[in-house]
Amino acid sequence: MSEIYRASTTAPVNIAVIKYWGKRDPKLNLPTNSSLSVTLSQSDLRTHTTASCSPSYPSEDALLLNGQAQDVSGARTQACFRELRALRQTLEASDSSLPKLASYPLRIVSENNFPTAAGLASSAAGFAALVRAIANLYELPSSPTDLSRIARQGSGSACRSLFGGYVGWEQGAATDGSDSVAFQVAPASYWPSMRALILVVSAAKKGVSSTTGMQTTVATSSLFPSRASETVPRRMAEMQKAIQEKDFETFGKVTMMDSNSFHATCLDTYPPIFYLNDVSRAAIKVVEVINEAAGRIVAAYTFDAGPNAVVYYLEENEKLVAGLFKAALGDKDGWKGARGDKVESNADALQKAEKDAGVAVGLLQEGVSRVILTGVGDGPVKTEESLIDGKGEPVKST
Repeated sequence: MSEIYRASTTAPVNIAVIKYWGKRDPKLNLPTNSSLSVTLSQSDLRTHTTASCSPSYPSEDALLLNGQAQDVSGARTQACFRELRALRQTLEASDSSLPKLASYPLRIVSENNFPTAAGLASSAAGFAALVRAIANLYELPSSPTDLSRIARQGSGSACRSLFGGYVGWEQGAATDGSDSVAFQVAPASYWPSMRALILVVSAAKKGVSSTTGMQTTVATSSLFPSRASETVPRRMAEMQKAIQEKDFETFGKVTMMDSNSFHATCLDTYPPIFYLNDVSRAAIKVVEVINEAAGRIVAAYTFDAGPNAVVYYLEENEKLVAGLFKAALGDKDGWKGARGDKVESNADALQKAEKDAGVAVGLLQEGVSRVILTGVGDGPVKTEESLIDGKGEPVKST
């Protein structure tokens, strides 16, 4: 039997604090503005991908995601395959002893440990893992920055998931996208006390995809041009300074204002796009109550293109923030385990929140299906745990 070549990696989810929304080139996924995100811990949110190739495989490339066969004929996936194969071909041309992996069909198996297409950045982690796994398979010497150019073509925000910690994505100006790459603002170890509490409002697939939503916003929103040209560049500078100075109050304020700005452009789109719902707005109100009680910003909400709330806070303020949510949502899935067990339920804070925003607390208790407790984490990690066996077949999950 012909040899089966395999390589595996895990890659993280990232949640933007300065949002990417809008494309100046849809084909290359070139953004109309720069963005910045926090890479979340892979112990809680990750995509695990094994890439393999063999001359014995059927002629067509294949991808299995969470046990379901995926269509790989789309332009985005094909762009990633094409670029990675070209880099491998360059290596093979320079060293005739290398096996001709670039000519072999690819077989890829990928698994998420979180809901797909529900506003939890599944495509970002997915394409980052796919690109990193194939790069490992092909033994490419490419840096994360180099690979970010490729991952970006699969999913724009995937380029940020090739780094850990606090990550920017430069808008760039070149028409070929060569300068639209991700860069690390600071590693996770620089500000390790950052925590994120995700309130999963809906695990259902969202009604308007990000790609469709972006195109409609760019075409119809009167607020969008000033956001892209004035607001975001200013906030990128403010956010990078806040991270470098470990200034959570500025980090939190800018995070919330940028989330509001992003969703305002969605509402200003015609027809309007509603990614937030009543439960999302209740989460905003409860965060406001938490900050009012603390007398400063200790919690910051942000929402991507979906209703799930991501609440950032520092570990030192866990009782003030996560403690209130645990008192309100302690019966929801996600609190059990190493992280959840450490959170001390704050009944006093909940009592005050119920007095100041009882309707909002009730909406959260009704509408949140589970919580995810996580923090800032590292970028893709190579793993020996393969999802494809030595015969080229998917390994069945236990």
